[in-house]
Amino acid sequence: MSDIKVENPSHPARFKPVRKGKKPPKLLAVVHQSGCTGCEVCIAGCPVDSIELVPGPDPKNPAFQQMVEIDLARCIGCQNCSQDCPWETITMYQHDDAFTAWGNETIASQLYVDPADEKKDEEIA
Repeated sequence: MSDIKVENPSHPARFKPVRKGKKPPKLLAVVHQSGCTGCEVCIAGCPVDSIELVPGPDPKNPAFQQMVEIDLARCIGCQNCSQDCPWETITMYQHDDAFTAWGNETIASQLYVDPADEKKDEEIA
């Protein structure tokens, strides 16, 4: 994955309510996707619906090898997901460190894309 990512404006998560509050949360959750099984336990415990499924690599069977990712823009740092994850693949990071950790631990993302990919999508539309 490249170093710079932007929010994917066409992802359905962009139509969900944004995080409220004047200050960003002290902690943000990051999924270590290499250990994620896509069991979806964390999704049920998220009070702000900031966890999204990432389909597996085979478009004919997207549930196979699916995983999750957390929308850092909506995460409130409640730690529910990290406590609920049976595989212990969700770690809480200090707000400023979470973005670096996300870049290191994310294998596949649909919430955040390369700016070049976003421009290609705009040209097609």
